[in-house]
Amino acid sequence: MDNLICHEGIVEALNSETVFVRIIQVSACSSCHAKGACSTSDISEKLIEIRQSDEKFSIGERVTIEGSSSIASSAVLLAFVIPFVLIILTLALSTHFFQSEVLSALLSILILIPYYSVLYFRNDVLKKTFAFRLKHINSSVQ
Repeated sequence: MDNLICHEGIVEALNSETVFVRIIQVSACSSCHAKGACSTSDISEKLIEIRQSDEKFSIGERVTIEGSSSIASSAVLLAFVIPFVLIILTLALSTHFFQSEVLSALLSILILIPYYSVLYFRNDVLKKTFAFRLKHINSSVQ
């Protein structure tokens, strides 16, 4: 069975198609007792866009965002693993064919432009693939 990833958030805005939820993303370091002596703690707010379901939500309401861990794995694959493999392959092939490290390094970085452009223009498909569910939390923010 697929594990769920859950984040608590607050509904910031909504329209007929989308609910925008603000979550606070906390790294593991930020809950550490030694975070004051360390510069690696990380807390950031994210605005998550979720397709509207049949349920009704209101601005300021506390909600839980749920997604499967397979969604997270797929996102990591698309955002980090595939680009890393593209960079390494481009570097190896261009070094072999052009015999220039500078040109090879440049091509390796430039290969990311078409890759991320394809992801950008396939945003509608990705939004459907990486779908999250919203659940009500009984108490709401005043």
